[in-house]
Amino acid sequence: MTCFLKPDKVSTMFEPSQLMLYIAAALVLALSPGPGLVYVAARTLSGGRKDGIASSLGTAFGGMVHVVAGSLGLSALVMANAELFSTLKLMGAFYLVWLGFRTIQTASRLSQPYDLFPDVETATSLLKAFREGVIVEALNPKTAAFFLAFIPQFIEPAQGHMALQFVVLGFLSVVLNTGADIAIVFVAHHIKTSVTTSPRVMRSLQAGSGGVMIALGVGLALADQ
Repeated sequence: MTCFLKPDKVSTMFEPSQLMLYIAAALVLALSPGPGLVYVAARTLSGGRKDGIASSLGTAFGGMVHVVAGSLGLSALVMANAELFSTLKLMGAFYLVWLGFRTIQTASRLSQPYDLFPDVETATSLLKAFREGVIVEALNPKTAAFFLAFIPQFIEPAQGHMALQFVVLGFLSVVLNTGADIAIVFVAHHIKTSVTTSPRVMRSLQAGSGGVMIALGVGLALADQ
């Protein structure tokens, strides 16, 4: 897809000044605190740095689902249909709340410091974190609404290939968002490893992360169309 586009093709598709303006705006938005940053921070605090990175890559993939859907006009159909929007919203909210409760349950079973800082993270656990990141982002209609509101402002109709322009700009936004998410992962990991190795405090930290996920789910459930 966009990763196989030649630079010269992209450069002829967008005015350089318009493209730089888009990148600047997308960077500011990527660095702004939002549900995505909060989610990956919570996953890092509960599962560790590798878990956080896997979740970040998962949310990136989920973001690209919205980008492709937006370029094909599918997201606009969801936004225009109250029932579809509500269904997608409630599915995403339920999944976040379920992840939060599961995180709290896991925290209640931890009794030793080494339980909280495992030496080995299996490929299965990282794949699970990635998959959960994909689902959380793909089921978030607010992401679709953001792309539909933000990207069309920078599309050049005179250049044609409007769907392709949407995908290219969306891909750039996802890359910037993912970079910000991974930076937050390292910050959250540093906080986690710096506070203490006390099982009681770390249980509270992980349970708090689960509470944040539940709050994100409730916030999504209450979101207006």
